[in-house]
Amino acid sequence: MTDAIRVTGLTKRFGARTVVDAVDLRVPEGRIMGFLGPNGSGKTTTIRMLCGLLTVDGGEGTVLGLDIRTAAAAIKRQAGYMTQRFSLYEDMTVGENLDFAARVQSVPGRRARVAEALDRMGLGGRRDQLAGHLSGGWKQRLALAATILHKPRLLLLDEPTAGVDPQARREFWDRIHGFAAEGMTVLVSTHYMDEAERCHAIAYIAYGKLLAAGSVAEVTAAAGLAAADVSGGDPELVRRIKALPSVETATAMGAQVHVAGADAAALAADLDRLAAEGLSWRPAPANLEDVFIHLMARRPDPAEAAR
Repeated sequence: MTDAIRVTGLTKRFGARTVVDAVDLRVPEGRIMGFLGPNGSGKTTTIRMLCGLLTVDGGEGTVLGLDIRTAAAAIKRQAGYMTQRFSLYEDMTVGENLDFAARVQSVPGRRARVAEALDRMGLGGRRDQLAGHLSGGWKQRLALAATILHKPRLLLLDEPTAGVDPQARREFWDRIHGFAAEGMTVLVSTHYMDEAERCHAIAYIAYGKLLAAGSVAEVTAAAGLAAADVSGGDPELVRRIKALPSVETATAMGAQVHVAGADAAALAADLDRLAAEGLSWRPAPANLEDVFIHLMARRPDPAEAAR
């Protein structure tokens, strides 16, 4: 399978600060890669380098077969980038926004492409509605419609579902999988674990460093975490569990507490001691949230460490 993105040692500095630090990334054509990490981790900077909006300070590689250092302009023409914040004109209608975007991008057959985008994104009935009067979910549809007008081969989405309702998120992901089925490659940053699980593969970056990459199953298995669900009805249960030396994470999930730790034997021993006090527990699979908290504990914020 040909790679739409293949970069090694990708690096970006702003002054003395290294924002993206020697990142290796590979995304095959027609696949959806979830890009995860805390705020300020370098996700947006990486995306902007990949689509040719920022110059690369270190590393090498290709995007859509084009050199990231010498062919940034050509990459931009074949990539679609949807920013985190709604960036279209709120005092223009849906149709006017798309027509304007098509003109800016010099899209051939502009009117037909706009009509096609309106139909595909379910915006036909809102063509004459002001963009500023749309809900978050409909603004998201409009922004995505503008991003695909020139029929890009690569779609780069920066936290596209932030602030939209669950139904709109589900519909959005259905469309993204539809694009991938047609051969489009998608790199999407997200904070939602359920969205990450809908990706063919994920990459996790923290403070500029790539910490993990692969399928959800591969990343979860590589973390080597043990997990369990504990129940007992004690209102102080979470506090008590967090105090156990083997526990890295403890999260209330209704009447249960989901816990995880790196040492399976130590975790079982600690939970057995709680069981002797009348609580109950059973092994459970580790989830992505467990993995990411585990990874973050091993990669502290450099700004905090410098204080």
